[in-house]
Amino acid sequence: MAEYIPLNIPEDGKLAHNITHFARALRKAGLPVGPGRVIDAIRAVEAAGFTEKSDFYWTLEACFVSRPEHRAVFGQVFRLYWRDPRYLEHMMSMMLPSVRGVQEERKAKAGEKRAAEALIDDQNVPMPKKEDEEDENEEALIDIDASKTISTEEKLRTLDFEQMSTAEMAEAKRILARMTLPVRPIKSRRTMAGRGDLADWRATMRKALRQGGEVMAFETKKRRERYPNLVVICDISGSMSQYSRAVLHFLHAVSNAKGQGWAKVHAFTFGTRLTNITRHLRQRDVDAALAAAGAEAQDWEGGTRIGECIDRFNRDWSRRVLGQGAVVILITDGLDRDPEGGLGKAMERLSLSSRQLIWLNPLLRWEGFAPKARGIKEMLPHVTSFRAGHNIASLQGLSEAISNLGDTGEKARLMRLIE
Repeated sequence: MAEYIPLNIPEDGKLAHNITHFARALRKAGLPVGPGRVIDAIRAVEAAGFTEKSDFYWTLEACFVSRPEHRAVFGQVFRLYWRDPRYLEHMMSMMLPSVRGVQEERKAKAGEKRAAEALIDDQNVPMPKKEDEEDENEEALIDIDASKTISTEEKLRTLDFEQMSTAEMAEAKRILARMTLPVRPIKSRRTMAGRGDLADWRATMRKALRQGGEVMAFETKKRRERYPNLVVICDISGSMSQYSRAVLHFLHAVSNAKGQGWAKVHAFTFGTRLTNITRHLRQRDVDAALAAAGAEAQDWEGGTRIGECIDRFNRDWSRRVLGQGAVVILITDGLDRDPEGGLGKAMERLSLSSRQLIWLNPLLRWEGFAPKARGIKEMLPHVTSFRAGHNIASLQGLSEAISNLGDTGEKARLMRLIE
């Protein structure tokens, strides 16, 4: 057993107190920081000492950062927490929802917005205290009994992405980061030796030859199992900005999760043109991934040309990513602004090239929704399932639609209205 080494931090100092609350801010920002690392950090600072801020920075980074993708978040939280002269002004500018869109997010550095949310949203993480500073605000803390209130996570599951405040959207992103989208394997036409329901005549005859030509038993084989590709095509036009931002957070979690079964995950965005952002979402840090995706797609919050973009996907990417029974998830409101048309033919080809074509439409959240728009009428007959895509619960329902090939969502009801 390791020998216990007591901490020698002065009782009248605030260094241990500040490091503890700094670790709490890091944990809220997404870093896996536990009590053990906090103790190690306090001991490391005590042992190494510091005369400059950079020495203090690298000592804490060595204790709290274990993955390369966490360095950017650590750096932003450190800069904002440890008394940057303009930290409050900078954090407020990051959090103000004056312009709601992905374009504002991609201007920030990776981890910057997450660090601001971790420090502002959590009132239990105070700024560093000086040694002569008294705990005047600690007496003003008020305990609220929330035992009879609905849980925040349950409320956020059914709340529309467009109606969420900045704090609610930050919590929703943390929920989306933990979500999974498992898929069952599909049977291939290729076979393998094993206990199956197919007769293996070649293996049977080979075994008979080794026994003098007498067939003693029949050998069997079974079909191989493989996992399909997942292809997500997301509308990033002006009417879809809030929903596409949430969907991309969810897609990043699916792309980097292990054990869900997908062979490959491909992501495309479209507004007035089609953009492949697959390689950007493979980055482990969600802020860095979405910042790179935003820089790649130059048509955020612009117009919508669904027909032209789907046709471009069919011509340039269909054979590359839709082979062997891929599942396609299309996220758009169906409000096509392309006067040239061709949307119906493009959707038909996309449907024939995929194993499942699931359409998520945030407009389906309205009780009186009817397929009156021209684009919706042309798209609806060619999809496998038509579902809502406006909140966390609707994204969680994707697993049911993928696992059940007979699930059509609201397609059957709306097709009767078209007819």
